[in-house]
Amino acid sequence: MKYLWASLSVVSVLLLSGCSQKEVYKPENIKGDWRSAGRLSAPISQVTQSGAVLSNGNILTKAGEKKQKIPADFRLLNISDGWIITQNNKNDLELIPDDGVSEHVLVDLKRTVASASIQGDVLAILFGNNEMALYSLQTKKMTFKESSNAPIAVDARIANPYFLKDLVVFLSLDGKIVIVNATDKKLLRSIIVGSEEYFNNITYLNVIENNMVASTGNTVLSLSQKENREKYEVRDIAYTEDGVWLTTKQGEVVALTPALQYKAKKKFPFAHFVGISVQNDRVYVLEQGGYMIALSKNLLSYDVYDIDMDHDAVFIGDGKIYFDDRYIEIK
Repeated sequence: MKYLWASLSVVSVLLLSGCSQKEVYKPENIKGDWRSAGRLSAPISQVTQSGAVLSNGNILTKAGEKKQKIPADFRLLNISDGWIITQNNKNDLELIPDDGVSEHVLVDLKRTVASASIQGDVLAILFGNNEMALYSLQTKKMTFKESSNAPIAVDARIANPYFLKDLVVFLSLDGKIVIVNATDKKLLRSIIVGSEEYFNNITYLNVIENNMVASTGNTVLSLSQKENREKYEVRDIAYTEDGVWLTTKQGEVVALTPALQYKAKKKFPFAHFVGISVQNDRVYVLEQGGYMIALSKNLLSYDVYDIDMDHDAVFIGDGKIYFDDRYIEIK
């Protein structure tokens, strides 16, 4: 789709700018400054859900910065099963081993890739036209293909395929979860998450025990014994064993059960949230104006802290939030 990546750029601007709203979030009380815990070797230039790239080419994983570099004209897609999955300037996949020693693997595609993941010899790819495919890393050959409706415009936050033992869970660009048996190369099931005409791709998925939570920009799905759906204009979402927390475009933080039953909500007028993380007994949300809001899990109490932040590229790590060339700890 020739419009796909142009749409991604437009959506990225909209997501980060908050549609140029004149009103901004102004907290009534600020408890103090949240101290910066450390520095990166360079500012963040690319962000994905599993990793980021610094302007000097270094890779940033959820565990921290690696000195391993990717070329400046490569696009990071995912960090998966010991591989840094990138797309090079020829639109081929270049798989870089994260040990920094083994040889790169090149998969000749000459097509735009939206997302990709690896488990063992299986490479799962979602193409920009919404086609889903499996490849063998050993042979570089396609072993399975499934077409779907090509999107007109998508949200820049595209979720990568998810492996569940011998199943591959594809997160489509038109609001569906597509489950494929990677061993038998068979389509098992498709589940509709959202049905919006535009910007309907799956932006988030997590599985804990026997419960799956997925989200588009407008709908959240919980799937276990039965399917539950709730409508929210979602900015960011976090799912743990204790429940689901999400931020909305209306400046709300919402707490739900794993089955999406409503528990609590707290609104922060004109807030534009750019990140969420749940650590121990607190829910941490980062506000674009430079504020960290630390809430209790029941959302009954919270504290607001100042953060020296003037950069919108935010990456959520394990117990850390990265932005610009810095990070803060939230454990």
